[in-house]
Amino acid sequence: MSRGQKKYWFPAKRYGWGWGLLGTWQGWLVLGAYCAFVVASIVVFPPNAAPAAFILANCLLASAFVAICRLTGEPPRWRWGDRDED
Repeated sequence: MSRGQKKYWFPAKRYGWGWGLLGTWQGWLVLGAYCAFVVASIVVFPPNAAPAAFILANCLLASAFVAICRLTGEPPRWRWGDRDED
């Protein structure tokens, strides 16, 4: 990596659209926190007792996670492996 090049928390996949295996400890921390919050939402809003609150909480969590991925990850686009190296 050259000097000044940004190290993405969520690097792009080699094939397809989206992000692949995490590239930094910050990415792993964000993923771990997301998983912990999902587990906490199961405890706080049991799906059988409060399905609407559970779904809303998890939609908000997923939206926040995707927003963090977009802000700190490589810009998403369709990739074809080495064929489209910039």
